[in-house]
Amino acid sequence: MNLFAGLSRRERLLAGLVAVATAGAAACRYSSVTALAAFAAATLALAGLAWLVGFSTEQVGERFGPAVTGVLQSTLGNLPEFFIVIFALRAGETIVAQTSILGSLFANALFVLGLVIVAGAWQSRENLMRFSSRLPNDTATLLILASFVIVLIGISVSANDRASHHVKAISIAGAVVLLVTYVTWLVPYLRSDAPGELALEPPRVGLAASVTLLVVGGVGSAFVSDWFVAALAPSMQRLHLSQAFAGIVVVGIAGNAVENTAGVMLAWKGKADLAISVVKNSVAQVAAFLFPALVLVSLFFATPLTFSLAPVYIGALLVAALAVWQITGDGHAAMFEGTALVALYVVLAVLTLYE
Repeated sequence: MNLFAGLSRRERLLAGLVAVATAGAAACRYSSVTALAAFAAATLALAGLAWLVGFSTEQVGERFGPAVTGVLQSTLGNLPEFFIVIFALRAGETIVAQTSILGSLFANALFVLGLVIVAGAWQSRENLMRFSSRLPNDTATLLILASFVIVLIGISVSANDRASHHVKAISIAGAVVLLVTYVTWLVPYLRSDAPGELALEPPRVGLAASVTLLVVGGVGSAFVSDWFVAALAPSMQRLHLSQAFAGIVVVGIAGNAVENTAGVMLAWKGKADLAISVVKNSVAQVAAFLFPALVLVSLFFATPLTFSLAPVYIGALLVAALAVWQITGDGHAAMFEGTALVALYVVLAVLTLYE
């Protein structure tokens, strides 16, 4: 019996293209092609693998409600960013590691969320996207908590006070606090799915096939992320682009292909709560789980990761947190508000060109 009998012709074609792109990235990595060609191939493969993980996660998640589905999709959708940061830290690229995390955060909180709101509002008869306000407000709380830790360390470093000489220890404490807070939020949130609250039609692909695709996508993401990081620095130098632009924009968009496609398509289909769940869970997870978890994991590397960021990104993060809370905290958003979020991301992306 064919495990993948439920796949449509289009999905089979896309899966085949992902396999070809991954094989091409491997060939470029271990051949004498230019770093730019290897980087382009790895970026394409990374985006394709993100789609594969997103699709298979959706098939698994359709057996549950919006809360479980959103958490599952955001967790596995953030695999590329996790591996990119790990390999960047191993290579001693601290700036790339930090900006990659920030890129994922800004891409989801501003760019992807903005596109989701535009799509949802466009499809609505009243040009207004409506959704449950619980998750947006919870996400804003977690984002503000993460911003508090980062702003506090930033002010201490700028003032060069006594605490500024212990950024690593303060970052460890902040990471633990954020992780504890995230867990205390996550458990009751997952239990909030009502038994009959399945948001989508029954899954078309069996559980065994979905899990197989998840494993393939996860393992593939690990390898391709290593190739991506290896080609990143020489490619950015060749294109005369900053490391900040590479992390905030290139990694942010390529690594979040899952949220880009899944969130916008769900919003376009009128599934507002599930679309918001996918994107908002990713924002919450990057801010309160991925970033602090990587701070702790980085203790095993020669170049540890901390919450000490450049002042411009501290300011951008705080404004992003306030913008997300103001626009989505009331449970509805208009098209111009989604456009405003995208505009914030565009301005930030332009700034990184000159960093």
